[in-house]
Amino acid sequence: MPHDASDILVELTDVSKAYGQTQAAVNAVSNVSFTVRRGERVALLGKSGSGKSTLLNMIAGLDRPTGGRICVAGSILSELSPAAMADYRRERVGMIFQAFNLIPWRTALQNVELPMVFDRRGKAERMAAAQEALTAVGLAERMRHRPSELSGGEQQRVAIARALMNRPELLLADEPTGNLDSSTAGEILESLSRFTENSETATILVTHDEELAYRFATRVLHMLDGRLDHDSGAVSV
Repeated sequence: MPHDASDILVELTDVSKAYGQTQAAVNAVSNVSFTVRRGERVALLGKSGSGKSTLLNMIAGLDRPTGGRICVAGSILSELSPAAMADYRRERVGMIFQAFNLIPWRTALQNVELPMVFDRRGKAERMAAAQEALTAVGLAERMRHRPSELSGGEQQRVAIARALMNRPELLLADEPTGNLDSSTAGEILESLSRFTENSETATILVTHDEELAYRFATRVLHMLDGRLDHDSGAVSV
């Protein structure tokens, strides 16, 4: 059965990113085009320097392409004002990083509530939602602990809960298991899968680990030297 075009959440058209001037320019990403549908789990798979993280940062609105177009939920990112871009990152996108990026002096609960603080939600609503999110990732007993008191896997679970607090349409994960052992990495990806399996949240995962990519994603895009080398199509997971 063909997909409805309205299912498309992310659309990249001939997206490029170059650093430097003219002849000395370095092409980090070259003419990449693909779409991501709502609820789809896509892995960008490639070695270091293949352009996958640069591509993710442009989709996140943290960097701008030097060529082509990125459209998310009907909005062309390069046409958004700074205020509209801030709203896009706060309301539509959740991000998970390899380095966790937790605030060290805040507890797990306080870290997870932050997106709702920025969204000006009431304290009671924030606390209830943060407690629910941390319970869902298996940290009901660790809510009052600071990052230094948590294992790497626990810190990444806090980061996942935080990224999903505002129920984003698009979840972006940049090597989220890069600092974890293989067993913990598998558990983290299973947590991500559970969160997004029965929702319309689309996920784009950047990884260099082929086994994890195929374990998590419903589709794998292979990046090579800044280009989309090939699209695996639907993956059985």
